[in-house]
Amino acid sequence: MNAFEIRGGKPLKGEIVPQGAKNEALQIISAVLLTAEKMTISNIPDIKDVNKLIDLLIALGVKVNRTAGDTYEFEASDINIDYFQSEEFKRKGGSLRGSIMIVGPLLARFGKAAIPKPGGDKIGRRRLDTHFLGFEKLGAKFVYDAETHFFNVDATQLQGTYILMDEASVTGTANIVMAAVLAKGTTTIYNAACEPYLQQLCKMLNRMGAKISGIGSNLLTIEGVESLGGTSHRMLPDMIEIGSFIGLAAMTGSEITIKDVCFQELGIIPTVFSRLGIKFELRGDDIFIPAQDSYEIDTFIDGSILTISDAPWPGFTPDLLSIVLVTAIQAKGNVLIHQKMFESRLFFVDKLIDMGAQIILCDPHRATVIGLNKQQQLRGIEMTSPDIRAGVSLLIAALSAQGKSVIYNIEQIERGYQHIEERLKALGADIRRIDAQPLGH
Repeated sequence: MNAFEIRGGKPLKGEIVPQGAKNEALQIISAVLLTAEKMTISNIPDIKDVNKLIDLLIALGVKVNRTAGDTYEFEASDINIDYFQSEEFKRKGGSLRGSIMIVGPLLARFGKAAIPKPGGDKIGRRRLDTHFLGFEKLGAKFVYDAETHFFNVDATQLQGTYILMDEASVTGTANIVMAAVLAKGTTTIYNAACEPYLQQLCKMLNRMGAKISGIGSNLLTIEGVESLGGTSHRMLPDMIEIGSFIGLAAMTGSEITIKDVCFQELGIIPTVFSRLGIKFELRGDDIFIPAQDSYEIDTFIDGSILTISDAPWPGFTPDLLSIVLVTAIQAKGNVLIHQKMFESRLFFVDKLIDMGAQIILCDPHRATVIGLNKQQQLRGIEMTSPDIRAGVSLLIAALSAQGKSVIYNIEQIERGYQHIEERLKALGADIRRIDAQPLGH
């Protein structure tokens, strides 16, 4: 088993370029199935989840040509619909939560799709109901086969309709939008997600010939069209990586410049980190974070303890709450972290407590962090990464800790962060990949 061995406790320095956005990539790459024409997509992150999706598209019959390190051409002119019933599809699709994103485009263009029950992070329930309720409203019929764990969906004639979504799901909204662009008539989606990644998808679909209005709001109107053409698209930088690097700089007392961040698309993220006391400057489109000996958590105006919680965009993204929690360990002051969306995402705090962090896990959704104000360093330990974001949070903790840490199950980290070991080494981190099994295995 691959693991990272880290010797922490020293400041880092240098420039780092964020990868293309993972969550945008899974939507945009799935959208190539909506047209038989060539699509050129750049700034694609080289990570396991994205590479698995590209492999899945190749198996479906999409012609894929990698023209540069982060740039691919896709042409979905000859799709093998029968592939859905194969064991190989069940295996490939089931290992990737993002595989749900191909259902909308396939329904729109071919009138049918199937998907095995997806895998992915172990962070609690992730319902797929929102996707399927939306497809049903558009006229699709689906059957879940409990024996084979397959969702089979039939939609020979999708019809535009009014959809009030039960939750502002980003992937659910994206999937329903992709199904609706080729449906007959007009579709209205209320309580739609409005994350920058979804805005990117809608803008790209409009360049392909779709008619989507209300982009950036929670009310989307889609006039169905007969067909879509090809286009080119460049991904945004990954806002979760950008937030992770801000937290890393603060925790390790490092001077780091994060390059080409598309600052206007980061929403409330920089504000939340500044409320933890982290100073930064915007230099052009780069974020410069100076080395700080200490950073002090803000309080509410009445003096009560700051609460940081997740919310649908433009609220704070749940993917960065683990990073905020770790960063707060060495801050001056206290903060309550409230993870509303996933019930298991805070369970990694026991590892941080073992390292010397002062954290009270109140319940599966809330944790109080009592900042150490850099008066004592965390200590290195052995630990296992439960999911992508917790894995990177543990990695940040290890880089700030005194002594040696070992993180197992780094495949989880590599599902979301490309070449993370080499990029951290370039900043001066003492990190290396080893082959090791956790104790008890």
